[in-house]
Amino acid sequence: MALTTLDGDRTSPSAADRFWQGKAALTFHKQGDRTLPEVQTQSPLKVQRPFYQDGSRVCQSVLLHTAGGMVGGDRLTYNIRLAEETHALITTAAAAKIYSRHPQPAQVNGTIYVSSGACLEWLPQEAIIFEGAQYHQSWRVDLAVDAHWLGWDILRLGRTARGERFYRGEVRSRFEVWQDGTPIWIDPQRLVGSENLWRSPHALKECPVIATMAWIGTHAEADWIDAARAAWETLPNPQLIAQSEVGVTRLQKGLLCRYRGHSTNQARRWFTTVWKQLRPRYAEPLKALPRVWQR
Repeated sequence: MALTTLDGDRTSPSAADRFWQGKAALTFHKQGDRTLPEVQTQSPLKVQRPFYQDGSRVCQSVLLHTAGGMVGGDRLTYNIRLAEETHALITTAAAAKIYSRHPQPAQVNGTIYVSSGACLEWLPQEAIIFEGAQYHQSWRVDLAVDAHWLGWDILRLGRTARGERFYRGEVRSRFEVWQDGTPIWIDPQRLVGSENLWRSPHALKECPVIATMAWIGTHAEADWIDAARAAWETLPNPQLIAQSEVGVTRLQKGLLCRYRGHSTNQARRWFTTVWKQLRPRYAEPLKALPRVWQR
């Protein structure tokens, strides 16, 4: 792995006139039967050394955010490219935290390109949006005609353990996935915190966790959709299942899962079960979950 680090110079995340401008560029190429990364980072972003779990050929990379969280004005930029016939799984070492009390938004912008025969699994841990925080993210994914992308986004709105409700703050999110120049899935969202947003059955319905998982690359068969829906019913804790709502939709070339509920662990457990079902459709079966999740 080639690794380059360009350190930032902000001394404190509370400095009024300086904000983190973190960057991570990851380029994956094939060497023999393995995928290897070339990495360039700028603080506060770091990337752990890649590893290949249980003999898998899939390159697992773990992103670290050394500042411990984002404040308004911070910006993180990702540029990820996969060469032909490569397979990478990218996750994060911990949940992201978006702090409040600043008029500017914290921003995340990412571009991803996946070449022919390649696959990227973008599986970050959840983001916790403090009440009053502003968080904007924008992602553009471009796939070659026979490439695959599976990604999820799990958000907790407010620190539930502290009794926060998302009465203040804003979340803007936009995901675009294109394949061979054709738009497959474009998903813009905007949530402006208020009591009405929090309580409305057409919005959050007092659910602090919203999550989305999309898999794009191949036409999804009807039984794949049925299996994803059935996976939800097999999860433990019937009380949580009764308090939450999910949906599965077939996309033009792939499928989409939505979750609205009370538990980030429940959302990830369901997404992981669906991921295991889908993996043999585009790559080797999943042997084990990333070790960084196993705490």
